[in-house]
Amino acid sequence: MHTSPLPALLSTYTPYPFPLLRGEGDRVFDDLGTAYWDFYGGHCVCATGHAHPRVVQAIARQASELLFYSTAAQLPVRDRAAEALLAFANGGLAKPLASIFFCNSGTEANENALKLAVKLTGRTRFTSFRGGWHGRSTLALSVTDDPGLRLGFEPLLAPTEFLPFGDEAALEGVDLSRSAAVILEPIQSMAGIRSTSPSFLRRLRQACDAGGAMLIFDEVQTGMGRLGTPFAASFFGTTPDLITSAKGLASGVPMGAVLMSEAIASALKPGDLGSTFGGGPLASAALLATLGVIHSEGLMPRASAMASRLRRELARSPVSKVEGEGLLLGLRVPSGAAGLRQHLLTHRILVGGSGDPEVLRLMPPLNLSDAALDALVSAVWNYTV
Repeated sequence: MHTSPLPALLSTYTPYPFPLLRGEGDRVFDDLGTAYWDFYGGHCVCATGHAHPRVVQAIARQASELLFYSTAAQLPVRDRAAEALLAFANGGLAKPLASIFFCNSGTEANENALKLAVKLTGRTRFTSFRGGWHGRSTLALSVTDDPGLRLGFEPLLAPTEFLPFGDEAALEGVDLSRSAAVILEPIQSMAGIRSTSPSFLRRLRQACDAGGAMLIFDEVQTGMGRLGTPFAASFFGTTPDLITSAKGLASGVPMGAVLMSEAIASALKPGDLGSTFGGGPLASAALLATLGVIHSEGLMPRASAMASRLRRELARSPVSKVEGEGLLLGLRVPSGAAGLRQHLLTHRILVGGSGDPEVLRLMPPLNLSDAALDALVSAVWNYTV
């Protein structure tokens, strides 16, 4: 019997005021059977919605055949997953990426990408951006601009220079000859859905090439079709040296990935990277099914269309601006977003907060229904400060 006055499960975030028991498509249900439209997606994870039949069947079939084996064995399902993800990611890239390392989360993906940059450049400094959020492990935290999280860990963190996000002028004359890598989210999520421009990313690519630093796109949230393209790299027309991915990769089965250029992959040898659970058969099967759903159901063009519709129907509403691209969006509320968030919750709509007190984040399933969008638009228009 649990006798401690503390809960058995350590508290991390403040949860919703009700438990969730199941999900279906773009809705989740509490213990009383009440349905909520899910515009949060389990924090940008449920790319194909909740309990998509194709994903569920793939997971069940794989679990009945081989639940797990590590990279000590070659697994055809893992090989197929890597090939399919590469083919998907390279759609629209001018210079294709060549190889993938599978891990288990976005933080792990970023940690390994940063380690690769150190290993292959011999440098131990990084460049990141103000407002960037890349994870809680040591190197990932080093490049994360969150003073509260970094406090007390500074002696363990790698030296990092933080540049203004999206500021092309700040890149003029920047010296990256001491940086192992520059890492950024093409659209900063936690900071309040702050986007950048193709010209900024092109200039950053040029600065990295001039200084010999690797360019890492943290696409943990912007990838897997969310912007209406496979990854933000193709959306913005810039190819980085490494792309990190997680969140929606396997529709809720934990999975991370580092996608890398041929130059990087060819410089590595067996043992340079490793993971017990990374690319396990269950996650690989879920990834293959996720990609299948994205393609067969046309979820990338749908993401773009739903974003356009939302901007159009919320014009001149209590939301002053819809930030972001595709289905990674921010609702800007000049009077403060907390009131609108609570209002939406009373209308059984789940959204996310952000580091910007004026911005709510929308990260729904890519197969978001018209009914869900109708409900959100109606609730926003009914909001009064």
